[in-house]
Amino acid sequence: MNAQLILLAKTPVAGRVKTRLCPPWTPQEAARLAAAALADTMDVVSATPVARRTLVVEGDLAAPEGWSRRSQRGSGLGERIAHAFADTAEPGLVTLLIGMDTPQVTPKILDQAVFRLTTDPGGAVIGLAQDGGWWILGLRDASAAQALRDVPTSTGETGAMTLLALRDQGLQPSVLPTLQDVDTAADARSVAALCRPDSRFARTVAGLA
Repeated sequence: MNAQLILLAKTPVAGRVKTRLCPPWTPQEAARLAAAALADTMDVVSATPVARRTLVVEGDLAAPEGWSRRSQRGSGLGERIAHAFADTAEPGLVTLLIGMDTPQVTPKILDQAVFRLTTDPGGAVIGLAQDGGWWILGLRDASAAQALRDVPTSTGETGAMTLLALRDQGLQPSVLPTLQDVDTAADARSVAALCRPDSRFARTVAGLA
């Protein structure tokens, strides 16, 4: 398909990822959970039929074989998202960006997102998260992501404000299924129950419970 998937991620380093999981877990355990969630998400992105896959990463984590890799840049999350779209834009490809906090996502869900972005007339797709944020964003025109630079992130209104910012650009985003992302230990346990039986994330949570 004429689409690319971007995975926006942090290198899983203890004390720098998933700090809201501490307590009950240690920084080292939180980093193990982050690494497991990231690995599961990479597998799903790799299994989704798209023209290109790019890891946009903070830190020195290498991209999987066959992927492209870009370093994150920007001071805040909104700015890093905007740069991720701009830095990976390629003529003829629509772009979808996903994070590393929804390891329960499946190739079927991502394939639906690609289909909606390439066929719906609204120019964008978004999957909202249960905590009020969003877990995936797709744009036909990567330059529209510049509208997100000033949208506050990690709040209960981030998803709604992102929708408003996109609509202010003349877009009519198609809304995808809502997923729960992993911020707290309770989230981790709930998401693990939704993961595939072979999920690294589910096995890691079970080992820490």
